[in-house]
Amino acid sequence: MEKIVNIYKRNRIKFLIFLSIFGPATITAMADNDAAGVATYAIAGSRLGYPILFVLFWVTILLAITQEMGIRVSMVTRKGLGDLIREYHGVGVSILIFAALFIANMGVIIVNMAAFKTTASILNLPAIPLIIFMIGLIFLFVIKGNYKLTQNIMLFTSLFYLAYIFSAFKSNPNWNLAFKNLAWPQGIDFTSEYWRNYIIIGLGVLGTTITPWGQFFISSFGLDKKISSTKLKFSQIEAYWGAFLTDFFSFFIIVATAATLFSHKIILVNGAQASLAIEPFAGKLAAILFAVGIMNAGFMGVVIVGLTTTYAFSEFFGLTGSLDIPYNKSKIFYSVFIGQIIIAFLIALLPVIDLFKIVVTVQILNAMALPPIFYFLIKFTSNPGIMGKYVNNRFQKWFAIGGTVVITLASLFTAFYTIFLNK
Repeated sequence: MEKIVNIYKRNRIKFLIFLSIFGPATITAMADNDAAGVATYAIAGSRLGYPILFVLFWVTILLAITQEMGIRVSMVTRKGLGDLIREYHGVGVSILIFAALFIANMGVIIVNMAAFKTTASILNLPAIPLIIFMIGLIFLFVIKGNYKLTQNIMLFTSLFYLAYIFSAFKSNPNWNLAFKNLAWPQGIDFTSEYWRNYIIIGLGVLGTTITPWGQFFISSFGLDKKISSTKLKFSQIEAYWGAFLTDFFSFFIIVATAATLFSHKIILVNGAQASLAIEPFAGKLAAILFAVGIMNAGFMGVVIVGLTTTYAFSEFFGLTGSLDIPYNKSKIFYSVFIGQIIIAFLIALLPVIDLFKIVVTVQILNAMALPPIFYFLIKFTSNPGIMGKYVNNRFQKWFAIGGTVVITLASLFTAFYTIFLNK
């Protein structure tokens, strides 16, 4: 009996330690399902059906490995990825990487801002008042709040992704076929045109799940939480958990659209059409939840991607920045955040800006920015002089290198298709 009690106490202590560090990896991974991600997964499910789930399976593994690298390098060195790039490669390289990150992030923020317009269209609400309300909400809790409040709200908003599970079940999918496609693409007529779309959109799925901003955010947000390096193994566990959780919800987004839009040969053009198309097959509530899910994803995307640029700016240029520092003592930090949101708001008001129409272009920018960032991430985490005994093992190193090659091909293929074929 005493042995059982001791085991219980040890496990209870470990669980409490895990809860104390819980947050950064889960939020980073979940934020991959921002409005750009939801749109991409919905497009993938509606145009490719269940077979795209095979790509999602391998992407989940790569996401877990790279997110773990990001949290590990920050906890061992007590520096963010931007700090390390500046320290080891100079200001010139830092400016180039930050410029690429800034451009890619602005595209993502604009897409997420456009998600508010999409939600307004689906729910028949006035777009501009809704966008202004959401921006006010974002400013209020980021500028007036602190790290703990921001983390808790982000974790709470993650619960809204349950809407996609509900939509998927209401869609009455072929669950047997869905799970089989995780192992290998099957169950449909694989024409040459289908395979062409599969490669292009599949690469887009990879690019929207593993993002440039995600690599910076997980290290910066983890540092801002001030997690002790003695708790590294718990953060590593959370990184793996977060990767599984994000693609767990992505799975249901794809299933919901595959079971409704793909099965009935409905081509997805915009968010309003997606929601209206789901309604006849899954019910009005499922369609409304789809709309609310897009708005929630947009909110999370604007906040987290905006903070990523802000953290990176501080690290690359040696400035102090933290959510626990009030506005009047960290004006540059918060001004960078506010500036991005205002620019994105003005661009999102343009009539040509539509979530589902610009999302592919945004993913091209993400794909192009990611390989050089991965180069530095892999280089730092494989260097014993930086990481000591916490260097990558062979599997981590070579799987990440292989993933970098695939992402580079994704960038080239998607750019080629968009410029020369998608007319």
